[in-house]
Parts: sequence; C-alpha cells; structure tokens
Amino acid sequence: MTQIHELAALELADAVRRRELSALEIAVHTLERAEDLSPRVGAFSHLAHEHALGRAATLDARPDLAADGPLRGVPCPVKDLTMVKGLPFEAGSVVMRGQLAPIDDGITTLLHEAGTVMVGKTATPEFGLPCYTEPEGAPAARTPWDLTRSAGGSSGGAAAAVAAGIVPIAHGSDGGGSIRIPASACGLVGLKPSRGRVSPGPHGTDGVALATHGVLTRTVRDTAAGLDVLRPHWPGDGFLLPDPASDFLTAVEQPPPSLRIGVLTTPTNVDAPVHPACLRAVDHAVRLLESLGHRLGEAPAPYAAQKWATFIDLWSVMALSAPVPPDQEQRLRPLTRWLRELGREVTGLRHATAIGAAQQLTREAALAWQDFDVVLTPTLAQPPSPVGGLRDDADPEQDFWGQTRFTPWTSTANLCGRPSISLPLYREVVDGVELPIGVMLTGRLGREEVLLRLAAQLEEADPWPSGPVSLAGEGR
Repeated sequence: MTQIHELAALELADAVRRRELSALEIAVHTLERAEDLSPRVGAFSHLAHEHALGRAATLDARPDLAADGPLRGVPCPVKDLTMVKGLPFEAGSVVMRGQLAPIDDGITTLLHEAGTVMVGKTATPEFGLPCYTEPEGAPAARTPWDLTRSAGGSSGGAAAAVAAGIVPIAHGSDGGGSIRIPASACGLVGLKPSRGRVSPGPHGTDGVALATHGVLTRTVRDTAAGLDVLRPHWPGDGFLLPDPASDFLTAVEQPPPSLRIGVLTTPTNVDAPVHPACLRAVDHAVRLLESLGHRLGEAPAPYAAQKWATFIDLWSVMALSAPVPPDQEQRLRPLTRWLRELGREVTGLRHATAIGAAQQLTREAALAWQDFDVVLTPTLAQPPSPVGGLRDDADPEQDFWGQTRFTPWTSTANLCGRPSISLPLYREVVDGVELPIGVMLTGRLGREEVLLRLAAQLEEADPWPSGPVSLAGEGR
C-alpha cells in the first residue's frame, strides 16, 4: 500500500480533492516524519507544528478556501531566506538568531493561495552564500543517498527534505545554482526559472537580478505545477515575460518537437577537473536524447572564462548588503566576512561596470548559443561533496574557489537570466555508494515550456527512482 510520503505533490492534492486523505492527516504524517528524519539529514531550521496543523485543520473545515488551488493540502516548507509572518527568519546566520518575520513574502503568499501547508523553514547556509549547507550550530544538510555527503546549497535543507521523503515539494531560491546544485546532489528535479518569470515582489526587488525563486521536487509535473503557482506578477515588477501559451502543467503533457541541443562539458568559468561520472552522465543523456529524435552538436563556451570575474563583484556586494550590525561582524562565518570585505572594495563605478559586463555576457551567450534550443552540460563537476569537503574556514578565498570549481556551469544561467533545470537522469556507484549525478539543460530566455516538455519526455523515457533506497520506508 502506498504511504503518504511516497506520493508526489499532485498525487497528494488529488487525494485531498477526492477526500481520500485529509490535509490534517497529511500534515501530522509529515511532521512526525520530519521529527524523525530531519536531524539526520539537516532539512529544517524550524518545524512549524502549530502553524501547519492549524492551517491543515482550516482547509479541511473550509472547502471553499483555496478551492481551486493546485496544491491544496500539500505540505511545502519555505527556505529560511524568505519570510513567513510570525515564524523565525534567521537566514542561516547566528547574527539573526531569534528574529521573527514581520510579514509574509510574496512567494509565501502565492504558496498559501495555492493551498499548500507550510510545515517549516528549511535550512540554508549563512545568507545563502555557499553551495553547501552547513549552518553554524546546526546540523549540516546531507543527501539521503549518502549521509556522509552534503545535500549542496544553498537550498540544501529543501532538497534534503524532498529527497528524504518528508515532503514532496519544497520552496527554494537560486542565485548561482542554489536550486540546481542540491537537486543534483539529492537526485531531484530543480528548475531555475528565467529572469522575470517569478517576481520578488511585492516587498522584494530585483537588484542585480541574479537570484530567483523556484521549487525542488521528485517529478517534472510537480515542478511545472510549482512554477504555475509562483509565476503571477505583482504591481511594479521591473522584469516581465509573456505568459506561456497554456499553463506549464498542461504544456508538459505534450512532447517537444525535434530540438537542436548543444553539448558542453568543458567548464565555463574556471579551469576545473571534471569527474568521469559527470561526463558519463552527459553521455547517457546524449544517447537518450538522440534516441528521442533530437539533433545534438557540440556547443561552444558562452563567453571567455576570464569574463566571468564580473560575477564576483556582484556576489560580494550582495553579501555586503546583508543587514549585519557592525558589532556583529566578527560573529559571521569566515567566508561571509571575506566576501563582505571584497564587497567593500567595489566602488560604485566598478559595480555599475560589473552590471554592464553581465549584460554584455548575456549578449555573447545568446550569439554563441544561437544555433541551439537547449544546451546540455553536467550540473556539477563532481559527485556530491563530503560534508565539510568544500568548507575552509582557515582560507575562505580557497573555499570560494573550491566552490567555483565544483559548480563551473550553474552561474552562467543566473548571469544571463536563462531558465535552467537539473535532472536526476544518471546514477553511479562512487566509493561503494550509489549516488545521483545530475545533468543540466539550459534554455532560451522565457522558454520554460521547452525545458519542461523536454524534461518530461526524458523522465518518461528513462524514469528515475523516487528517492534513495537507504531511506525508503523509514520514518513514521
């Protein structure tokens, strides 16, 4: 008999709609499972029992609430870089411990209106800056495939929660790969939408527009449904994309036409070794795509590698913009302090130049990849990293460059605003343990429909497991 935690998000919503399950049953099961598994996988920074149980009971008692919500009754936590009114808002940092959010962010509102049950805040590293999730004084987020390895970051807690079968869908955000990195490490589907597809409003602003919101799921259909929930705009949005011809969930029901797909396995922004398993993952995807009738060819680098350095100026100023009281600076992690010091060296002119350079890279990438509908790369240059394997508190500069070598493809989509999705198409035994190895598909600006239809086609042709064998059936 299928258990609650084995159902995908849309399957759970359908069970609630048919009154085969109540929202309260699902919430109780989810919270019990979270209590059992979260300490082992480092998924949650805060579990919201009262909030979740009250919301679920209200949904059961009021069928008119979120009646048309596509995810009604589905547990969906929110990453702790995003505010949920009255709940902790600590951004993975000791300097924000004990802070409560005064309002709901727009993303929280949209998830609420879709009928989801907010069961907790998921773990993130300090201000979402590293690609690993090892917050100070809290458990590291670990991939359930191998508990000695990191779940990635910065949406590492969200990915661990989904991969461990605690929830079927979790909110995440991505400023340099922070949805796709943990998706690869945890064997999940992770889509970074196009710039302008998901609004930061009504309280947030775009800034340099590297980051956007999304979800982590186990299926492409759940990812499409999540994007449909998050795509409404708010007044005053500065980046606007046309709506899809239909909703994204409907779009994935039809396979794509034959696509032109470029293949790139050379690191984009830094000289980095690429693990043979990551190359074999791309080879596997190439064979599968060719069997489906797509036309593949070698893709060039989108820009000269040295031009990527503009990302560092933008990223360091973003780190500096975190509201840290001067007397709390020394309590920050060494990496955070190092990035903030870099940010202080960036003059106004240099920052403006970096923004212009990023826009120029967008044009160069568009020209380099103009012959392709989609570009295929590994998601990461290595299998999931051991916990602590990338962190280097003694040398934060080396920490940063180690992360860059681990993720040499993901930030290009952020700089250029393109949609990009990591898929768990491949697994390989590494050091005696079977691990997920993600492949990444990056599309044209505003063409999420193409990516999602292609991803759904791949999922149907070569289905991936719903989760790691090691945690299957565990928990309550």
